[in-house]
Amino acid sequence: MSNPSLQFRRTGILFVISAPSGAGKTTLCTALRQKPDFVWSVSCTTRAPRPGEVDGEDYHFLHPQDFEASLAKGEFLEHAEVHGNHYGTLKGPVLENLRNGIDVLLDIDTHGAANIRACGDPLILRALADVFLLPPDLEELRRRLLRRGTETEEQVEIRMSNAAKEMECWRDYRYTIINGSMEENIEKFRAVMRAERYLSHRMTVETSR
Repeated sequence: MSNPSLQFRRTGILFVISAPSGAGKTTLCTALRQKPDFVWSVSCTTRAPRPGEVDGEDYHFLHPQDFEASLAKGEFLEHAEVHGNHYGTLKGPVLENLRNGIDVLLDIDTHGAANIRACGDPLILRALADVFLLPPDLEELRRRLLRRGTETEEQVEIRMSNAAKEMECWRDYRYTIINGSMEENIEKFRAVMRAERYLSHRMTVETSR
């Protein structure tokens, strides 16, 4: 008589990262994407591609009418209008990956993260592990923005005002990472990733003979 063996399975985890502009979120996500730990969630947008951007890799570039049609069908997990352009995350691919036990990484602002928390889908809410990347202080954030040299002083001040509001949202997230070096940020995020993957409530067990 053979002994039964236990097979552990889990659904995927939806890792959501938010941060004020200039806090290092894009750099962190780019580094995390170098290893096959996640499926990167590619957002949709109605804006035109910028030089070097690839459809389906950087964004799904949609005609406004197509975006509106998907929105009317309830196909977006979250969506927003920014500077006259629409952005959104398609729900279908996220749910398919989560059901198949594949983790998903999503780079999104605080408004989008709040929409995900309010989506009401039980699988999304059970899978969600949201992380806020918090700069040490506003002055450090200002120095980072100025070092980038991509905005005027007026634009920097606008971003600083927005950042101050976004930083107030850190308590809404399950995890907060205080921004340090890139190596430190990656290690902190991977610690979150490991902890989430070992949570008992994410596991199901099947018995086979």
